[in-house]
Amino acid sequence: MDKAVEQQGNKQICVGLLAHVDAGKTTLSEALLYTAGAIPSLGRVDHRDAFLDTHALERARGITIFSKQARFETEGLSVTLLDTPGHVDFSAEMERTLAVLDYAILVISATDGVQAHTETLWRLLRRKEIPTFLFITKSDLPNPGQEALMADLCRHLDEGCVNFSRRGEDWADAIALRDEGMLERYVETGSLHTRDISGLIRLGKLFPCFFGSALKLEGISEFLRGLADYTEAPVYPGDGFAARVYQIGRDPQGNRLTYLKVTGGSLSVRETVAYLPGSGEEPLEEKVTALRLYSGAKFQTVGRVEAGGICAVLGLSRTLPGQGLGQEPPAPPPLLEPVITYRMLLPPDCDPRTLFPKLKQLEEEDPQLHLVWNERLQEIQVRLMGQVQIEVLTSLIRDRFDTEVRMDTGRILYRETIAGPVEGVGHFEPLRHYAEVHLLLEPLERGAGLQLAARCSEDLLDRNWQRLILTHLAEKPHLGVLTGSPVTDLRITLMSGRAHVKHTEGGDFRQATYRAVRQGLMQAESILLEPWYDFRLELPAEHLGRAISDLQTMSATFDPPESDGEWAALSGAAPVSAMKDYPLEVAAYTRGRGRFFCSFHGYAPCHNQKQVVEEIGYQPEHDTENTPDSVFCAHGGGITVPWDQVKEYMHLESCLTPDRPADDTPAVPRIYTRNLDIDDKELQQIFERTFGPIKRRDAPFQTPKEAAEKVSIAPPKEKYLIVDGYNMIFAWDILRDLARDSIDAARQKLMDILSNYRAFRGGQLVLVFDAYRVKGGQGSRSAYHGIHVVYTREDETGDMFIEKLVEEIGRSYAVQVATSDGLIQLSALRKGVLRISAAELWREVEAAGRQIDQAVDQWNRTGRLDP
Repeated sequence: MDKAVEQQGNKQICVGLLAHVDAGKTTLSEALLYTAGAIPSLGRVDHRDAFLDTHALERARGITIFSKQARFETEGLSVTLLDTPGHVDFSAEMERTLAVLDYAILVISATDGVQAHTETLWRLLRRKEIPTFLFITKSDLPNPGQEALMADLCRHLDEGCVNFSRRGEDWADAIALRDEGMLERYVETGSLHTRDISGLIRLGKLFPCFFGSALKLEGISEFLRGLADYTEAPVYPGDGFAARVYQIGRDPQGNRLTYLKVTGGSLSVRETVAYLPGSGEEPLEEKVTALRLYSGAKFQTVGRVEAGGICAVLGLSRTLPGQGLGQEPPAPPPLLEPVITYRMLLPPDCDPRTLFPKLKQLEEEDPQLHLVWNERLQEIQVRLMGQVQIEVLTSLIRDRFDTEVRMDTGRILYRETIAGPVEGVGHFEPLRHYAEVHLLLEPLERGAGLQLAARCSEDLLDRNWQRLILTHLAEKPHLGVLTGSPVTDLRITLMSGRAHVKHTEGGDFRQATYRAVRQGLMQAESILLEPWYDFRLELPAEHLGRAISDLQTMSATFDPPESDGEWAALSGAAPVSAMKDYPLEVAAYTRGRGRFFCSFHGYAPCHNQKQVVEEIGYQPEHDTENTPDSVFCAHGGGITVPWDQVKEYMHLESCLTPDRPADDTPAVPRIYTRNLDIDDKELQQIFERTFGPIKRRDAPFQTPKEAAEKVSIAPPKEKYLIVDGYNMIFAWDILRDLARDSIDAARQKLMDILSNYRAFRGGQLVLVFDAYRVKGGQGSRSAYHGIHVVYTREDETGDMFIEKLVEEIGRSYAVQVATSDGLIQLSALRKGVLRISAAELWREVEAAGRQIDQAVDQWNRTGRLDP
């Protein structure tokens, strides 16, 4: 291999140590620090003096519970080493650390090989695209040998795993085969360049594997040399501060520490940092009072940290793990999460309302605890991964708050999703409030989580309202209707919505959005999801039959057993609810010889959904905090409309009806007709009862009959067209563009268009404008070139007037209502009158215009008009 490596100076990288519990990770960290000269002597886990196990609980239990950092330099490489927990109960702590890693070191025990949790760690690393080195430790103990272990790594992890402890022609061939371009260069030159190898590692095509014994310091120097040769320093933007928070802690004096990685620009002491402390909260600005570089329990203070540096910050009071500061976006939600919730049992003299605020400190450090005070049950609930975390948490509460607590047996955390797409509608319109929201709910593949999108025209709903709706969708977990469990594997798309220029407030859209989600879920076919574990069971062969029978009873799925005659192994997946206590059973019936490993697999359809739903007994209609019903306005007040009747009252058209597909294709209007009869005097009386004495504008008001006689066109006396003026202005492109500059000009243009249309079409046309914003306005009506123009009173909207007019004349006249407003359409439909949408009226106006142009052209050419 060509050893001419371009000098990169003192590279700075952040490397994380990951492993299955008891694989030897902490021992490897000691060996790396000692060999690099960062610590004067080797500590040991069993001696309780490991450099990075700084907490008393860690030393007492011999496991890593909290992520810690250490710093060392070797061969021109500056490394910040992050040691993460290996026990599955503390997977969330480990996963948070991944967000700041440049490289990872996956530690595997040569005596155990790839375990279930090892594969979980591998999937996390690949999903987050973190370049990975592997160190196979305990190679001095009896093991299958390097060839067998490499075959195991390639089979269970990735074919890109290559043994770097044995160099030679086979080694170079294996690397070259990982990339076509490299293979061509290797065939031509017969050598590999270090920078090409490091590039493959960075791209996730190659995973160097080193063998050794951390306890005996075997293979450690070679591994450090490999890190120095085959890593690349990341390039960070220099224009603007950015940082990722990965941990919250406290020092022995109780000072709050925000552990973060600077990912852009730099961070200095006394600098002000602005950030959002939580969803929907106002930005907070706080000053950095100190910067610390930790190595184990010790630290040094510095005045400035450049991009790429890991530090602990004092002065930030409400930061959270996963948070992005400055230009750094927030981290995606964690993939590993607790699947069991526990009720905290308190001593008789402990007031839960006093203890709960104190416990929130622990939730800052571990957000996955999801501490909740259940007001209805008067209890504190907490989510935990398993028994070891329970013991650690109760110890922390005892040490920090001098309170002895216990946990109950726990309850499984279910999730819910849906089987097919459905539209959810939410409407909130009590007096002087207004909002309507239409959402499309679509199922996603398992593990996709909750995704939000918007496909709503800004002509229909302004961007600021759309952003507010998406904020409300993201600000809380939405509960399903089977068991009241949070929904997941779901895409929620904002399809349509409406605000009121005068009455809509921000809280109105929160109400409408929440109700729209629940209304959609009530209509959907819901699926209950439960958590599953991946497992591997190793036990004496004579117990294999018992194990297979147990697993089948637990609805587990598993591969054919592996057996050498003396020992057997089973690998598969099973519901968490079925195997909560199974490790204890294995230990009992194998007399301690069996080993059971499990790790979180994800959520899958519940194996006994009907039974679980019946046991929980959730009644969604009685959950008033998550109601699917809507509030509409009728007769001057708000009325509650049950979820299954909302679509009969909604103001906007459905986004999923056969004539309105979800792909934004224009709707085909539906028209309902009925012939009725009324005379001109009755319509005149209706106008006068509504508005009082006639007020004149540019022409005297006339009855429909007088107007018809004046223009010498005798319309069918039974036909009337009522037009919602502002609905047309904001629905027709030609008027909407004009209204941006002058609403008066848009009104005038509409009046001219409709007067021409009425003259061609015949009949009577009533054009209604909202005037409720005119202070003290009493309303007016006038005639304009053959059409009747109405301005409503201050306290009456155009919707209300049209509804009232339809109510009075709909049973006697052939009345046609032109609007896209759902409430007016519904009212018109119920009265049996003809209704057309704004789009349909525009097509009629255009068609009339073309016919008028043709008539004018014919007159100009022939001097006559065809009858």
